[in-house]
Amino acid sequence: MRAMFWDNSVKKDFSRESGERLLAEEEGTLWSGGDEPSSDTCRALAIILLQICVLGFLFLVGCVFGFYWRGDLNSLCSRHVSQYSTVMREVGIEYNLQEFNGSLLNENIFRQDAGPEVDAAWESLGVNYRGVRVPAEDAEQSGLASDQVKIKEKYGGGFPANVEGLHHLHCLNLLRQSLYYNYDYYHEKGEGPFINNDYIVRRHVSHCLDILRQELMCTVDSGVLGQIWIYPENPEPYVGFNTQHRCKNFDAVRHWAEANQLPEDPPSDFLEPPAEGDRIYAKMP
Repeated sequence: MRAMFWDNSVKKDFSRESGERLLAEEEGTLWSGGDEPSSDTCRALAIILLQICVLGFLFLVGCVFGFYWRGDLNSLCSRHVSQYSTVMREVGIEYNLQEFNGSLLNENIFRQDAGPEVDAAWESLGVNYRGVRVPAEDAEQSGLASDQVKIKEKYGGGFPANVEGLHHLHCLNLLRQSLYYNYDYYHEKGEGPFINNDYIVRRHVSHCLDILRQELMCTVDSGVLGQIWIYPENPEPYVGFNTQHRCKNFDAVRHWAEANQLPEDPPSDFLEPPAEGDRIYAKMP
C-alpha cells in the first residue's frame, strides 16, 4: 500500500515538473532572443515607418500644390493652350462663363449692313490697332527669333509685334467688308485694305479666310449644339445656338493693346537694320 502511494505521488510530482519544464521550454522558444527584438525586425519596422513618412510628405506636397494651382488655374490653363507672350504676363489671362448670341434673325450691330455705326462698332474691338512692343527678354519665350525685326535701343528696344487675336478680328472684319452686300460700299470708299487693286484685295481676303480656318481648326470647340422646340402651336426642333462658353478676358487684352500701341508716326530710323547673318527672305512667305 505504502509503495503504491509513494509511486503515485512520485508520478504526480514528476508529471508536474515535466509539465512546468515543457512550458518553460516553449516560452524559451517563443522568446529565444530574450527581451530585445531581432535586427531583422528592427529593419522591417524602420522601412515601414520611412514609407509612411514619405507618403505623408508627398500627400502634404500634393495638397500645397493643389491649393496653389487651384488659385492660379487661369494662368495654368492659358499657358497650356496658348503661346506665351508679354500680353499673358502683363494682363493676366482669366476665364469667365459667357453665353453666345446665336440668334438667326435678330441682328446686332456687328451684323448689320455697312455704314458708319457698324464700322465704329468693329473699330471698338481693336481691329485696326497698331503693333505693340515685345521686350527683348520676352522675345524667345514669345516665339520670336533673334533675327526678326527689332526696334532701335534709343527708342526703347524690343520687337514690334501684333496681338494675334486682334489680327483675327481684323481678318473677320475684312471678310465682313467683302460680303457681296457690303463690298461695293467699301470698294468705293477706297480706305484701309481697299486702297489696293482688286488683285491684292482678293489675296488679302483669302489670306484672312485661311488664317481663320486654321485658327478655328487649331482651337476646335468640343462643345455640342443641342436642339430646342419652337412654335408652340406646331412644335418644331431647332438648333440651340445660344450656348455657354469659357471665355478669356478679351476687354483686358484689348485695353492693354490699345494702351501699348507703337507710335502712329515713328521716326524714319525707328527700326534696327538687319545685322550680318540675319535671315532675309527673297519674297513674301
